[in-house]
Amino acid sequence: MKQAAGYVFILIIAGFVTSMGCGKKSEATNPVAVSATSSSITPAPGSASAKPAGTAGAVEAETTAKLAGAEWALKQDQIKNDPNGQWAVAATASSTYSDAVEMERWAANQVAGVPNVEKYGDDGNAWAPKTEDAGLEWLEATFAKPVYATEVRIRESCGSGTIIRIELFDEQGVSHTLWTGIDPTTELNYLMIKFPMTTFKTNRIKITLTTNVVPGWNEIDAIQLVGKDSYPR
Repeated sequence: MKQAAGYVFILIIAGFVTSMGCGKKSEATNPVAVSATSSSITPAPGSASAKPAGTAGAVEAETTAKLAGAEWALKQDQIKNDPNGQWAVAATASSTYSDAVEMERWAANQVAGVPNVEKYGDDGNAWAPKTEDAGLEWLEATFAKPVYATEVRIRESCGSGTIIRIELFDEQGVSHTLWTGIDPTTELNYLMIKFPMTTFKTNRIKITLTTNVVPGWNEIDAIQLVGKDSYPR
């Protein structure tokens, strides 16, 4: 395993719903030392600090909630339309709920394309492993073109906060451990890992999760790889 050089920065984009374990609907190496920082945008509506009672306090709370919602929506749009970003085109996984394949609900390929889960919680438009709280699971995604990568964005949509390792594969198929650590993600959020541009091209990512860390089902909606076609001279 090779580790990407330089510092790694972790950013979390805040969502709308209080974090908790996700329930499924009735249907069917040593840690790598990194210097990391985490940040989030304005807390989502409902998570702001308590406001004084009365009409003025209620209006202030509503205004704060609207501003937070607008900021969150703008950030989602910015990520979706990043000119240097590309969304996964296919994926495989250690397991899938109900042994789903291809584009069935909760299949690995549900992470392909732009995000399409709109609320935090169980959703068949995301990938889910076969069993909840089973322990180690992995998800591997591929992208249309190899790039010199600078960032990975993983949109977690249920039981967020279980990712422990991210690997990139170069064009020879050699694995490079990009990041290991504790995933601070909560709610419907992106785990965003920034790093100095890789010296190799990649179009393949592997994510390892410990699904027993956050009780209930753990689901991933989409994965974006950010990078450029050419290496700066």
